Amino acid sequence: MANQSYDAIVVGSGISGGWAAKELTEKGLKVLLLERGPNVEHVKDYKTATLPPWEVPHRGRRTQEMLENHPNLRRDYVLNELNLDWWAHESDSPYVEEKPFTWFRGYQVGGRSLLWGRQSYRLADVDFEANAKEGIAVDWPIRYKDLAPWYSYVEKFAGISGNKDGLDILPDGEFMPPMPMNCVEKDAAERIKAHYKGARHWIMGRPANITQPLPGRVGCQYRNKCSLGCPFGGYFSTQASTLPAAVATGNLTLRPWSIVRRLIYDKDTQKATGVEVLDAETNQTVEYDAKIIFLCASAFNSTAILMRTATDIWPGGLGSSSGELGHNVMDHHFRLGARGTIDGYEDKYYFGRRPTGLYIPRFRNLNGEKRDYLRGFGYQGGASRSGWNRDVAELNFGAPMKEALTEPGPWSIGFTAFGEILPYHDNHIRLSDSVKDKWGMEALVMNAEIKENEKNMRKDMMADAAEMLEVAGFKDVQTYDSGYTFGQGIHEMGTARMGRDPKSSVLNGNNQVWDAKNVFVTDGAAMTSAAAQNPSLTYMAMTARAAAFAVEELKKRNL
Repeated sequence: MANQSYDAIVVGSGISGGWAAKELTEKGLKVLLLERGPNVEHVKDYKTATLPPWEVPHRGRRTQEMLENHPNLRRDYVLNELNLDWWAHESDSPYVEEKPFTWFRGYQVGGRSLLWGRQSYRLADVDFEANAKEGIAVDWPIRYKDLAPWYSYVEKFAGISGNKDGLDILPDGEFMPPMPMNCVEKDAAERIKAHYKGARHWIMGRPANITQPLPGRVGCQYRNKCSLGCPFGGYFSTQASTLPAAVATGNLTLRPWSIVRRLIYDKDTQKATGVEVLDAETNQTVEYDAKIIFLCASAFNSTAILMRTATDIWPGGLGSSSGELGHNVMDHHFRLGARGTIDGYEDKYYFGRRPTGLYIPRFRNLNGEKRDYLRGFGYQGGASRSGWNRDVAELNFGAPMKEALTEPGPWSIGFTAFGEILPYHDNHIRLSDSVKDKWGMEALVMNAEIKENEKNMRKDMMADAAEMLEVAGFKDVQTYDSGYTFGQGIHEMGTARMGRDPKSSVLNGNNQVWDAKNVFVTDGAAMTSAAAQNPSLTYMAMTARAAAFAVEELKKRNL
């Protein structure tokens, strides 16, 4: 059994892990970055990013083999033939659905930073204060002012495009110029602003797609093929951004195919001394030592590592002393909204395939309003014109059909709502007693569901969408609810929440595990509540903040 020592070990190389590696190496630490899957090299390994559709073996369709290895293909659109290698094989890495759960995992260098939707929004004061004001779960140990400078820091490096909209519910950031609204969106946004007297806003989305060049990266090419990897570096990913920065320091060691079984804990010092790693290619066990450890393996996997670090002191795992480890699972419930069409604008079109849409920030349960549910929701969507395929039908033929194919179709619009899920203690994950993965580690059992609060919210999520479309001048407005399975939002959060008291939380306000102060968790596991906004930007800011704190504590010899 080999032993090697580093200043810091980072587990996971996705959005949070990439940031941890960058920050720690740039501050002079020798860092080991562990990834359980294969290496994916920037540009070189984006094998389908520039393929024309006729060179794809199954034209992007699903085969029986794909369905067997990826049962989640049956549930959602997000996996496809072009990026299938970047999603975990469920036959190798099963999980147990005690209640229906869809878990999308990216087990390779870069993780889901290669695949994410890139929507990048700050949380607001109201989000950090909500638990305390409403008596829900526990209070966040930090407030917006604690994270604000770190939001600015990561935004400048990652590259976020957007407008400064001046909204308290959605704080402005350090933005590149926004992507443009099209003509229908602009007019509709003005009608909404006038009708609701500034209480509701349709704004341009704030994606991590750059509109100006950054070192080693060029602006977004408007191809809208982001989930295949971007050879231009047009969106933020580990490969395009944080990993090159970490490598440039000379302080990084990247080790793919390295599955962390558990942390090694010293009960005398009450610290973790290292990690036990299973080499996924050789099945050999290796131990690595470090002064500090950052768990950034994604919410559930970081928590699973803590659970597998069971000791005679904490049989439930490191961080389990509060009884909250594995609990308070959250996501964003969605897959419902409204769509409609609009007359006019036949002489107008737009350029390129914009990789983002509009955003409608939360407007419910604010300024004294009280609905029959707590918290709120936002919308994502936009307007477009239908294409050539609208006129392809069995009975169409001849010159008239060919001529029709050259003209764009009518304008339509659609919005999907994304709602906050409260942190319920009984929504939880745990290690299975009977099911194991390919490498002999316990599979996770998923037990989570939305409750009355979210079900009441969903009524407004549909009705409000329809109302706004009608106000904005759209016709043939239809609502839809495609049903939601927990996890489909791909924003799994909670299970190792931050808090102010070790009796009711797993982490303190600096993302340290109460039970081992040299272990930091800075991915979605740390979230104390979910808010309605996409969470990835908050993970980046939390990670940068925790890394700065950890290095200062090391200098003081407090870790």
